[in-house]
Amino acid sequence: MRTAISSLELLEPRSLRDALVMLRDEGPLVPMAGCTDLYVSLNFGTLTGSRFLDLSRLDELRGVSRRGACLSIGALTTFTDIQRSAEIRRRLPMLASAAAQIGGRQVQNRATIGGNIANASPAGDSLPVLAAAEASVVLLSHDGQRRIPFVSFFTGYRQSVRRPDEIIVAVEVPPVDGRQWFRKVGTRAAQAISKVVMAAVRGERPRVALGSVAPTVIRVRQTEEILASNGSLADAQQMLLTEIAAIRDIRSTATYRRRVAANLLAQFWRETAHAG
Repeated sequence: MRTAISSLELLEPRSLRDALVMLRDEGPLVPMAGCTDLYVSLNFGTLTGSRFLDLSRLDELRGVSRRGACLSIGALTTFTDIQRSAEIRRRLPMLASAAAQIGGRQVQNRATIGGNIANASPAGDSLPVLAAAEASVVLLSHDGQRRIPFVSFFTGYRQSVRRPDEIIVAVEVPPVDGRQWFRKVGTRAAQAISKVVMAAVRGERPRVALGSVAPTVIRVRQTEEILASNGSLADAQQMLLTEIAAIRDIRSTATYRRRVAANLLAQFWRETAHAG
């Protein structure tokens, strides 16, 4: 009996080196780990790849560590791992908050931060956090390594600069100065795809990033400049509306997303005004 997976091929490297050789010599291959999005695509018949590279056994891609002043988060680190990491809760609490709202407990136990990035969905809940934190994505191929600033990684809806012979091995986050803030708006508090998600940092140089309001996660630079120069909140909200090209889909209208984004900006600015 033929099934939905009968025509699929799975390669299982024993080491990171093996994985990079397979990508170079036996591609094109789709890297996979937690598979929380991949299984959804398989179930709905929208899966585009047929040959997959299973990275789930590569433990060298797991965990949180220091790399100089930066926090390095391995690509296979799950969102449960992120919530449990004392280093992340101390240095990047907005990522811990986002991790707690990504699906249910089962999804958090399986889903990886590398997968959330590689999936390149504008609704990825961790992506605005990493954009606001000015993180870098670390890519590795058989020929070498490169680091891409997070906001330059995505080129369009579910598209990125990652080459077919590369895998995401880590995301690196420099020290974040300022009060961190995260909010997700969906049909439920959890286990729902976000309609609008915002991560922001209030410091000498405010940073505001949004997901689910454009084909990719975005930083609203002109809005940030108004906040940094002590402009009015109303002016910042008006600028925000010009910077986001709000999308319309089955989950929400563009008008709703624009209104919610402006309200979230006000909530962020109000709640961080007198935070310690």
